[in-house]
Amino acid sequence: MEKKRRNTRRHKKNAFTERKLNIKMRRKLVWSFGVVILALVGLAVRITYINATSGDKYKRQVLTQSQQQYESRIIPFKRGDILDTNGTILATSEKVYNVILDCKVVNSDKKYIEPTVDALVSILGLDEEMIRDRLTSEETQASQYQIIQRKLSITDKQEFEDYCNVEEKGLSDEEKARRQNVQGVWFEENYLRTYPLDSLACDVIGFTYSGDTADWGIEGYYSDTLNGTNGRQYGYFNSNADVEQTIIEAEDGNSVVSTLDVNIQEIVEKYINELLDGLAGGPNGKEGAENVGVVVMNPNTGEVLAMASNDSYDLNNPRDLTKFYTQAEIDAMSEEDMLDNLNSIWKNYCVSDAFEPGSTVKPMTVGAGLESGAIAYGDTFYCDGYQVVADRTIKCSVYPGAHETQTLAETMKNSCNDAMMAIAETMGVDEFVDYQNNVFNFGTRTGIDLPGEASGITYDTSSMGQAELATCSFGQGFTCTMIQEAAAVSSCINGGYYYRPHIVKQVLNSEGAVERNIEPELMKQTVSEEVSTHIREYMGAVVQSDGTGKYAKVEGYSMGGKTGTAQKLPRGNGKYLISFIGFAPLDNPEVVVYAVVDEPNVKNQSTSVYAQYLVNQIMREILPYMNVFQDEETDGYVNSYTVEELLDMEGEVKGYDEEDSEEDGEDTSDEEDSGEDGEDTSGEEDSEEDGEETSGDSQEEEGSQSSSEGVSDTDVPNPPEDDEEITGGNTATDDGITNEEAGLE
Repeated sequence: MEKKRRNTRRHKKNAFTERKLNIKMRRKLVWSFGVVILALVGLAVRITYINATSGDKYKRQVLTQSQQQYESRIIPFKRGDILDTNGTILATSEKVYNVILDCKVVNSDKKYIEPTVDALVSILGLDEEMIRDRLTSEETQASQYQIIQRKLSITDKQEFEDYCNVEEKGLSDEEKARRQNVQGVWFEENYLRTYPLDSLACDVIGFTYSGDTADWGIEGYYSDTLNGTNGRQYGYFNSNADVEQTIIEAEDGNSVVSTLDVNIQEIVEKYINELLDGLAGGPNGKEGAENVGVVVMNPNTGEVLAMASNDSYDLNNPRDLTKFYTQAEIDAMSEEDMLDNLNSIWKNYCVSDAFEPGSTVKPMTVGAGLESGAIAYGDTFYCDGYQVVADRTIKCSVYPGAHETQTLAETMKNSCNDAMMAIAETMGVDEFVDYQNNVFNFGTRTGIDLPGEASGITYDTSSMGQAELATCSFGQGFTCTMIQEAAAVSSCINGGYYYRPHIVKQVLNSEGAVERNIEPELMKQTVSEEVSTHIREYMGAVVQSDGTGKYAKVEGYSMGGKTGTAQKLPRGNGKYLISFIGFAPLDNPEVVVYAVVDEPNVKNQSTSVYAQYLVNQIMREILPYMNVFQDEETDGYVNSYTVEELLDMEGEVKGYDEEDSEEDGEDTSDEEDSGEDGEDTSGEEDSEEDGEETSGDSQEEEGSQSSSEGVSDTDVPNPPEDDEEITGGNTATDDGITNEEAGLE
């Protein structure tokens, strides 16, 4: 009983003690809670005060820090490719990288500095001094964006990333720690424009200055088409002040498919180089010629299949002048001189240079005479070697000889200037000017889709006199470009249809699907199909074994063509621009080849055999390649020769009878008319009264033919003064031509 009472008293005591402790703890908790509440109230008051007095300041700091982490960056587009007609890549953009150094991150911990510097030097081969300078310079040590290398290849980027990836490499712990301390290096995507075929078709393709800007070639003309739109990756704060990241993807540029055929282009450039090498080191210096140009075109569509000149340059290094000048000459150039020299190299001779074309315009003169009704198919013409026009004596190519009575076919075959003058006189100034300027488009740009096209210079009805009328009929006294000549002749032989020359036939989107087809553009009809048929016949006579263009003929193929030998200014200086334009097959032309050799490095420049050589060799290879089948029987003779054989010709060509072979280019008047250097000096001694031979041309037996059809004639009027300045930069976007400019009105 006593024990029970003791237990009861113990329980009561414990209960009292517990109540006492609970009261004390509650008091402490209340006190602690009160302190926390007071602290929170004080913090709230402080935050409210800071926000009211310095809120903008701290907001800017937070935004700045966040934007450094979520920095906006440009996502570059890929510029479209340039392809040839078969899909061969002529220009493309390869992904490369800029190496970015975040100096602030590297400097944030000393243990990062040495591993990062060592990796950049040993793996990427960067300059150690440059890197350390960026990390220590007051201007850059806190920078988070320093470009320390451009155009890094994807292979080098991958090598650096592999070095920094320490997983599963069997590295020691020390080496792993070292590589993990490579910090503050990242890679920014970019694109590098490259040209897989280097200098091939450089005049036509052009190049970019800084990846997406260009002035020359397809790159310049179609720059807006090839360019895309940059994307962007950036961070921003939403309404809840949370940083979000948004990516707007780049839109890649479109690609263009050109009409060029790389295989034909390679053939053209091969023979240009062979000709230049063969003529180099002649009597006029080390260069083979002042200029050489070749245009290969489909006469039925205006598509340019190949286009080349002698000043080829590496598209991957377009500013390299060492091919053209010595280092001493380059070092002596002023900035302006260097730019002028570069522009002269980058310029496309075939579209940007205008010159007096010579006798290759005679098909247009005959076509205009027939189409206008001034002459008829059966007309004959008497050549006495010259015509007296106004106060001038204008000579024929055989002066002081004469072609005598000739049919239209013979006037073309023998390249008779006298007959052309008679045709022009019959037409009269007004009609001749109308055909020359408005119908055949001389004096006006063709509108080819390439920058820097020249228009040439012609007379109008108010400025053309009788002497100018006479000489313009055979291609002296006005200027044109190669593309103008090729387009005009094409219209004369294809049924009379003038197509706008063009160099691009398709636009593809970034997925490779066709965005737009560029169809052949028929601009006008120059002559009737009947007249065109006869012109082909007349031009076919030119390449016969007794014609002036016999060296251009490819055995087994029916062909037509026309030679050209134009005096250069000043008249009588012995300098000539020679040319030949040929086509095949005769009745259904599929290809036109026009070759120009400006001042060939030979003693007697007034022979077109060097231009004929180019057409012969090019046609010989491209006709089988284009699946143009032979349509004539052959006797086993191969009408092919080297440049050296051309230079060795002394009046007889292997395979021809002696009576058909002439002394091509041999100067037989040195003692009478030429100086010791071989240049024609007859401009000072020209005699019109006694008919004395005044040129360096060989004199032929009456009735025989020679490939030399030039004659020095100081009475030939000069072309009108041409002040046109040719520069690149015009594009498909801003360089459309009007109907009037195109000759449609």
